[in-house]
Amino acid sequence: MRSLRWQQPDWGCRALNVGVALAAILLTAPLMLLIALLIKLSSQGPVVFRQDRVGVDRRTNGEAVSRTSRRSDDRGGNVFTMYKFRTMRADPQGTMQVWASKDDPRITGFGLILRATRLDELPQLVNVLKGDMNIVGPRPEQPLIFAELRDEIEEYRDRQRVLPGITGLAQVNQGYDTDLAGVRKKVDLDLTYIRHRSPIRDLSIMAKTLPVIVLRKVWT
Repeated sequence: MRSLRWQQPDWGCRALNVGVALAAILLTAPLMLLIALLIKLSSQGPVVFRQDRVGVDRRTNGEAVSRTSRRSDDRGGNVFTMYKFRTMRADPQGTMQVWASKDDPRITGFGLILRATRLDELPQLVNVLKGDMNIVGPRPEQPLIFAELRDEIEEYRDRQRVLPGITGLAQVNQGYDTDLAGVRKKVDLDLTYIRHRSPIRDLSIMAKTLPVIVLRKVWT
């Protein structure tokens, strides 16, 4: 498939995402304070977990970087710090870039609740205001995992042509990845979103996200 060029900012989409993020922060501020308190009371470590993720790639020529050079100087996009409420025990040895499984023994008891309800994602509203993310867009990945998937899936880097999101078309239409085939399906959905993105589509995805969280519904 031919690589997508970098998408010029859709200011209607961006304004909608920022407006929703501001409203969500105001509405959930008491809840976020309560979550922060419960994290501190239930386990040692920081309230907010910070992790590098690969963001938007603003290069406009749409040309793929050669495989020989991409490993040394091409990280696939702007790397930013993404925020989440901490759901795992603090790791004094540092955090390896690995996929977290549903039954990961590092997850705390309260962390299980936060993950099940997706409330651990709330601090990413700050990322939206900072311009790192939108509410809606492809989910950002860790740099090392991104590099692996980019080598396995030819179109994977094309997801970086827009700002990553807290939720997206792939998240409301498919559950958690269990294998590479699942990742490929999500990439196809991400690229479909990029080609047809609009404020109306963003609103539709936002509306479908709540049932996914509360009812575990996947819109297939």
